[in-house]
Amino acid sequence: MKNIAILTGGDSEERVISLKSGQVVRAQLPKAHYRSFLIDIQKADWRDIDSGVQVDKNDFSLMSNGEKIHFDCAFAALHGTPLEDGKMQGYLEMLGIPYTCCDGYVSALTMNKHNTKMLMAQYGTVPMAKSVLLRRGETVEMGKLLALGLPLFVKPNTHGSSFGVTKVKTADALLAAIEEAWRFDAEAVVESFLPGREFSNGVLRVGGDIVVLPVTEIIPETEFFDFAAKYEGKSQEITPADLSPELTRQCQERSRFLYEALKCRGVVRFDYILVDDTFHFLEANTIPGISPASIVPQQARAHGWELGAFFGLLLEEAMRSV
Repeated sequence: MKNIAILTGGDSEERVISLKSGQVVRAQLPKAHYRSFLIDIQKADWRDIDSGVQVDKNDFSLMSNGEKIHFDCAFAALHGTPLEDGKMQGYLEMLGIPYTCCDGYVSALTMNKHNTKMLMAQYGTVPMAKSVLLRRGETVEMGKLLALGLPLFVKPNTHGSSFGVTKVKTADALLAAIEEAWRFDAEAVVESFLPGREFSNGVLRVGGDIVVLPVTEIIPETEFFDFAAKYEGKSQEITPADLSPELTRQCQERSRFLYEALKCRGVVRFDYILVDDTFHFLEANTIPGISPASIVPQQARAHGWELGAFFGLLLEEAMRSV
């Protein structure tokens, strides 16, 4: 029986999503193989949600009914800081505790939309939208931004779950959208609009081999795949996507390339816009949503894995790779 710490909570606006994700993992993990504990990470206060007992950070252990629990693996169910941005991974590595997501460097890199795009641009083979990085406090050159063409997307550079994201249709609305992004981050990305269909594709390792999951098409009821579309049922997701074999292969090969080029671990979801017959890379999600209705679980089921088995594969791969 393996002791599993399900890391949940966190310090960002995504906390509410993380708490739900953690509950899903605990409910679905096979209880014959894993004894799981929901660990709420909130700034310096780390506690077992059920008992309220604090985690001993000296060795990442927990007292439970007079027993000192040491964890065999940490399951990453915490969206946003301090896990999805890479802060916690070094701590876990120093203690020799495996975890189910990307390492600290890759997590910090992929959380930064601009830096990820700059790295991928060096390969010259990954189509992406044109974009400009803005830093809070610096002068906003409106002409440079409008040269990207309208409409535009304005996003916080290092934030997830579509918080602070605005689709801008007029020049008059651009500055307010930038200010909205700066409420969530000191940096904002202004990105050209790509007219096309939206898709997403998950990738993971199983037994050391890369497995690319079926592709999902996302059809939001809202203007774009925003918070309501992601978490309030305001979108339709089609898995496997209605694509030709050639386009399916293009998307999956691009996902495999990105997974390897970024040196990812665990399950990572890559988002795209299909413009004509070319998939344009939007961003990488190193701790994607894992509720039963989320995209990666849909893809796992389409691949033939139920959620409990899928989560178990992530744990076993993390522990195998130590």
